Amino acid sequence: MLKMIFCLRRLPHLTREEFQRYWREQHAPLVARHADSLGVRRYVQSHTVDDSRFGPVAELRGSAGKEFDGVAELWWVSADTLLAAISTEAGQVAGRELLEDEARFIDLPNSPVFFTGENVVVD
Repeated sequence: MLKMIFCLRRLPHLTREEFQRYWREQHAPLVARHADSLGVRRYVQSHTVDDSRFGPVAELRGSAGKEFDGVAELWWVSADTLLAAISTEAGQVAGRELLEDEARFIDLPNSPVFFTGENVVVD
């Protein structure tokens, strides 16, 4: 499996609550609608939890104040599956529509995307 990880930061004019609501209620259904066209096998949203008790954990790692508002994870059967899907007209239309929607709530230049292969240690 190929997994894309998208570390999300919200646009500055949105509160975290507004960002997460839009992501969950508007963007998620859009991803679900285009999943087949893009060959997506799984899509998971992880929403940041505001709880000051977790601050010391970030501070120990030197990452306090550099947090994300959430992380999106998308899975494909393989890199070839993804590349084939985005080369179709339907895949290109889906990709454009998703990117246009992402620009409404995500600070794209400050939200890194990368692809991974999983190494499961505890399951």
